[in-house]
Amino acid sequence: MPFEHLLLERHGHVTVVTLNRPEKLNALNQRLREEIVQCFGELEQDDSVRAVVVTGAGRGFCAGADLTAGERRPSDGATEAEPQTRRLDEYEWIGHRAHATYRMTKPTIAAVNGVAFGGGMSLALGCDLRVGCENSRLKTGFLERSLSPDSGMSYLLPHIVGYARAMDLILTNRDLRGEECMKMGLLDRYTDADHLLEEAIALGAQISALPPMAVRSAKRVVQRNLHLDLEPALREELRGIFYARRAPNDAKESTAAFLEKRKANFTGS
Repeated sequence: MPFEHLLLERHGHVTVVTLNRPEKLNALNQRLREEIVQCFGELEQDDSVRAVVVTGAGRGFCAGADLTAGERRPSDGATEAEPQTRRLDEYEWIGHRAHATYRMTKPTIAAVNGVAFGGGMSLALGCDLRVGCENSRLKTGFLERSLSPDSGMSYLLPHIVGYARAMDLILTNRDLRGEECMKMGLLDRYTDADHLLEEAIALGAQISALPPMAVRSAKRVVQRNLHLDLEPALREELRGIFYARRAPNDAKESTAAFLEKRKANFTGS
């Protein structure tokens, strides 16, 4: 279905999701937050989509929560007018948005075309890979708004750059730009601004050429094993192999392509 603040574009098996509020640097209002959750849910169920690229329209990737919208934050407390299920919600919108992106079983790539501030930085961190350029600018931003990190940042950032570096970025509130983001480990690929989206799509296409069930199982196994000891991690790996092989045609194709010395054509079946 069409979205108000999201643009979707297909490139083979890769879908590009563009946050489309350029006049607000793609800041997250209620509508955009809800659309992100809905969009990722639909893409998760679409077997023709094998990888997702997230980027922003205009100069920004995502400037975090839209403070001009006058909307309630979780810290404001619930109102009696809200349904009881919402008042009992342990995650609120910040958690549901983070969960929709990070727990998606398909690979996600952030093409960080500009500022990624606060919850916008969390959105980029929630993707599996990040491609940046000279215009990339990442800033935690929460403390200057009298907030502690949310949208998954307290979990994601230490896992990506380590505890000390994460605390450095959170406590000093400093922003990183361009190549410094790459040196810090916040970006996985670096290119010039004119080729940013092209590079991200090419990366998605490279991943999409592999067996989709194996790719999705691999992502799930790695995420589940982040906190496990070796023995349970090994058991998770065996379960992962079981799910990866639940595409018998791709399993046969991988062997046939190897023996015939040709490029494999995987269908996910």
